[in-house]
Amino acid sequence: MASMASISAARGGTSPSGNQLEAFDYFLVVDFEATCEKDQRIYPQEIIEFPSVLVDGATGRIESAFRRYVRPKHHPVLTQFCRDLTGIRQEDVDGGVDLGDALLLHDAWLKAATAGTWAGAKKGGGLAVVTWGDWDCRTLLESECRFKGIAKPPYFDRWINLRVPFEAMLGGTGRTNLQEAVREAGLEWEGRLHCGLDDARNTAHLLVELMRRGAKIEITGSLAPVPLIREKQQQQKPCISPYRITGSLALPPRIGQQPHASPCSGATTCFCYCGVPSRGGVVAVPGPMQGKHFLGCGNWTPTMGVVCPYFVWGS
Repeated sequence: MASMASISAARGGTSPSGNQLEAFDYFLVVDFEATCEKDQRIYPQEIIEFPSVLVDGATGRIESAFRRYVRPKHHPVLTQFCRDLTGIRQEDVDGGVDLGDALLLHDAWLKAATAGTWAGAKKGGGLAVVTWGDWDCRTLLESECRFKGIAKPPYFDRWINLRVPFEAMLGGTGRTNLQEAVREAGLEWEGRLHCGLDDARNTAHLLVELMRRGAKIEITGSLAPVPLIREKQQQQKPCISPYRITGSLALPPRIGQQPHASPCSGATTCFCYCGVPSRGGVVAVPGPMQGKHFLGCGNWTPTMGVVCPYFVWGS
């Protein structure tokens, strides 16, 4: 583990390598595990293990750890592949909590572990979430919270993808996995791969090692706030990016269409489209949603068609 002096010197401004570092009082390292199947997409994909490791930014010590198993709603029975990959048992998730409760329990743990000292502590932010990759915060947590209408703490809306400073310091092409990165940094892997808590602990050790070497640790990703639409309100559900949409949603706005102000707040150009059978508007990717028609609102671009944060399923 890095020494207090070396990390404190780096956080104070200029590290031995000359990098300017953004100071954070605490780092919150997360690595979610989710429902999965071999060579298939599960829709919606749901968090089943919610682990978090709190690292003191000044000393590099792991101050506390949190883990809750989460009970999936839409695919309550784990696949054999998922159980083998993650080591999570069916009884673990059966006895777990809903995602909304897990977020509340996590927030209470974090406030108790830090005595609330991180909130608004420094200009750059007293707390930073750390992940390996962007998937945990940008895709998994965000999509599930939108899908289920769950409010999440705002600190999950920005994060440090540790792959970025790792590759800046040690090189790489974006394909290095976490276990390889830990070993390339000269550290020993601890625990079971794809156990969320063990992955988070190893990510935390890698974070501290990069700080010790003077890597630039700063926010790399963020999400703009998006209004929540709950499941029971007009059966609205979020558009999940892995599904390719064909038909009217891939066309420019039709004559007479007007920009739609809600729920696409903040969009540069937002139109409503009706995915009736005669005009297309169906999910083309094989899976449970294939062939479904929908109403949708989204941002239209010539190359991407519509990126729709919300739509309503039809028949």
